[in-house]
Amino acid sequence: MCSTATLVLTSSGVRPARPVSVVSPSVPGPPGPGEVRFATFNAALTRPTAGALLAELAGPGGAQPRNVAEIVQRVRPDVLLVNEFDHDPGGMGPRLFQDRYLSVGHRDAEGIVYPYVYTAPVNTGVASGTDLDGDGRVVTEPGSVAYAGDAFGFGLFPGQYGMVLFSRYPILADRARTFRTFRWADLPGALLPVRPDTGARFHSDEALAVLRLSSKSHWDVPVDVGGRRPVHVLASHPTPPAFDGPERRNVLRNHDEIRFWVDYLSRDAGHVYDDEGRRGGLAPGAPFVVAGDLNADPAAGDGHPKAITRLLEHPRVRDVEPSSRGGLGAAALDAAAAPSEGHLRADYVLPSAELPVGRAGVFWPAADDPLFRLTGDHPFPSSDHRLVWVDVGRP
Repeated sequence: MCSTATLVLTSSGVRPARPVSVVSPSVPGPPGPGEVRFATFNAALTRPTAGALLAELAGPGGAQPRNVAEIVQRVRPDVLLVNEFDHDPGGMGPRLFQDRYLSVGHRDAEGIVYPYVYTAPVNTGVASGTDLDGDGRVVTEPGSVAYAGDAFGFGLFPGQYGMVLFSRYPILADRARTFRTFRWADLPGALLPVRPDTGARFHSDEALAVLRLSSKSHWDVPVDVGGRRPVHVLASHPTPPAFDGPERRNVLRNHDEIRFWVDYLSRDAGHVYDDEGRRGGLAPGAPFVVAGDLNADPAAGDGHPKAITRLLEHPRVRDVEPSSRGGLGAAALDAAAAPSEGHLRADYVLPSAELPVGRAGVFWPAADDPLFRLTGDHPFPSSDHRLVWVDVGRP
């Protein structure tokens, strides 16, 4: 948004000075020859009521989505998964964000265009019709925390905390697979919660008959990046391992949502079925990138570390462990304040092991960086998460 002084100068015929190009160590150079930049960003583009994000994106311009867009413009990923972007059935939100924010340069950053977009329904805020939070009630009217607790994924309305995939390369949407309706109980060895005082199942038989594994969804979206084979983006956003009770149902669900990808990448994946009823996992040798806010750190935090560790150590997965100056500084401060916790890792871009990998990083400017204004401290000017990127060679 222009300042009053700028408006006066413009109307008086005096041309404002061109913005000085920002020099920041947080801004990566372009990918190397033959490389594609993949990124994930929990952008916190979610609002408390249905339609509120659409209204904001269609309005005069909000500071928070503008900062999110500028971060994307600085890093310039070729393929970008955005977590926490409220889903609307018409797909209007992603179009508005593209046209009014991503395409428009902010400060001295150049606009960026993603001709290809993929989005699909999520489980958050979708009524289950059963008592999933164990409070003895079945709430089916959207808008309350009690409703969110009984939804297939915690959400105040259908589509809250959705996902969007933006790409500069063609998305092969007709070959995409979604696993939104895969039942938690259908995962072999599922860590279904029990009541610690009695050992009985936390969820009733009626609830387990409908309860879905994905709190949002799991997507396998092939992207034609110009190589011999498409790269499958394996996208998800498991529930935070918190906000539950002694049964730890969210901790266990987070574990199994991550474990889903471990199974999907393994040879014995006949139990996996997608929303069209097709069975089986990812074909052996198919190149992929696991992306998303997985809400799990293998070394700290409240989550169950086993699933994320199994994913990171999977023979088909490569973990390049991206870092940043801002993250290193925050980790040191956190460790000094709470040595048992330290700094948490939640967002991942994990290429398949056979893909060549170039540079990688996290957009997290340090306090002395001129772009620190985009991430800052609480209340965060963009998101409480950071954009993670990895440059991957074309298969």
